[in-house]
Amino acid sequence: MSTSKGSKLNQLLQNIPKGSVILASWLNRQGYSHDLQQKYLQSHWLEPIGRGAFKRSGDEIDIYGALYALQKQAEKKIHIGGPSALFLLGYAHYIPMEQGDLILFTQQGFKLPAWFTTYNWKVGYLIRQTNMLPAEKALTSYSTKSFQINISTAPRAMLECLELSPKNFDLEEAWLIMEGLSALQPKLVQELLEQCRSIKAKRLFLFLAEKAEHSWFKYLDISKIQLGKGKRSIVNKGVLIPKYQITIPKNLN
Repeated sequence: MSTSKGSKLNQLLQNIPKGSVILASWLNRQGYSHDLQQKYLQSHWLEPIGRGAFKRSGDEIDIYGALYALQKQAEKKIHIGGPSALFLLGYAHYIPMEQGDLILFTQQGFKLPAWFTTYNWKVGYLIRQTNMLPAEKALTSYSTKSFQINISTAPRAMLECLELSPKNFDLEEAWLIMEGLSALQPKLVQELLEQCRSIKAKRLFLFLAEKAEHSWFKYLDISKIQLGKGKRSIVNKGVLIPKYQITIPKNLN
């Protein structure tokens, strides 16, 4: 390999964190032609993991490295959210995430690339497509290995959990988590509740927050939050909470 190609390769290896997937489309944009990529493959500097995606030879990759590539290289709006984000943030230690699926949130209409869906990440994952909140609102960086990926902040993740409930997330678990969210920033919570499109999630969030008697709750201006009209039956044979017009499990009343 020539000196110029060797220096170009060294630059690539320095700019790509270990454990991350490398996308062919991103390499093209960085000036690494298809022919040069093929030379790297032939020289065993890169290994293919699917169409249009590589990894360093001998490198160990996981689903976090795949999400890094989607977020940072492909600039896709996808993030870890809901109970998975709360677990990573330390708010849901009792949720056995090692036994469950990683919950990934995207906007409606998003489609995962074939290299992602066909590779064995050795962990299950679920895609939740929703326009409940703006795609980049209230995300935070989570450090894993040698890079960072975007996940939901605690208040956004709580709203995502409640949007999943009660069918895909237990309301009793939501209550236990809400009890621990005593340090939320009321300004951010207010913004999220004003922008959230899920009436169910907003009503449940406010009910649980008020029930938990968090100090930040009193700083919310509920008059600015659209809560819709009419009752919402969250569960069958539950108890009606008149203030929020929701029917919840009896044991949460």
